[in-house]
Amino acid sequence: MNVNMNTMNIEATKLELMHLLLQTQEESLLTRLKKVFEDERVDWWDNLSVEEQKGIDIGLSQADKGQYISDEEAMNRFKKWH
Repeated sequence: MNVNMNTMNIEATKLELMHLLLQTQEESLLTRLKKVFEDERVDWWDNLSVEEQKGIDIGLSQADKGQYISDEEAMNRFKKWH
């Protein structure tokens, strides 16, 4: 029940903020609000470990060089192991 009330409060707050946003003509306020959202945006890449980032970089480099296999071939290899 508490989770449901929390969700309802969040949705009510969103609606209130949307109303206020639509009513304002203050460009400086809109600019500040936009910056808040930009500052809060989290890039998924930053949440990866260094090892995960290196692995992805290696995979992208290999793909750029044509060093990859098709999904079908990968699935066939997987089926052979299991």
